[in-house]
Amino acid sequence: METPKKPGDERRDLILKWLKESKSPIKGGELALKTNVSRQVIVGDISLLKAKNEPIIATSQGYLYLKTEEKDVPHRHLIVSNHSPEQTKDELFTIVDHGVTVKNVIVEHPIYGDLTASLLLSTRRDVEDFLGKLSSTNAALLSTLTEGIHLHMLEAPTKEQLDNVCRELKQKGYLHS
Repeated sequence: METPKKPGDERRDLILKWLKESKSPIKGGELALKTNVSRQVIVGDISLLKAKNEPIIATSQGYLYLKTEEKDVPHRHLIVSNHSPEQTKDELFTIVDHGVTVKNVIVEHPIYGDLTASLLLSTRRDVEDFLGKLSSTNAALLSTLTEGIHLHMLEAPTKEQLDNVCRELKQKGYLHS
């Protein structure tokens, strides 16, 4: 038996509920299946929710509701990286191998200003999935717009993890100086 389509407001309420309850991102296709609408309808629903100031972000793993009441606020550090596209996998593996999460990537575009893309990469599997999507879609890394220079917001449970990963990235020549 086919799931009936949900009316717009009811569907958006459900989407918001599911995102708030989830600890990990939910893919648009999964939300579309659960509500019996197209993925494009979900994209529109997410846009409407964002317009109502709901803190939803689109990541490479799906949609995520940003919870503001996190009790264990991680340590954060913004790094400036510079490397070739071929070195991306090693850079990201180096970071996640230290137990550090890559929250995003930021590049400065000459017309649009800062362009930020959410990544939320915490494991080698996350990195492999991200690079797989990049390859399968023939998309380019944002850092290709800036000849390799880009920023990452890093998060870790301890300051020591951030210090250690920064030391290793510097040794590998990935930190821009």
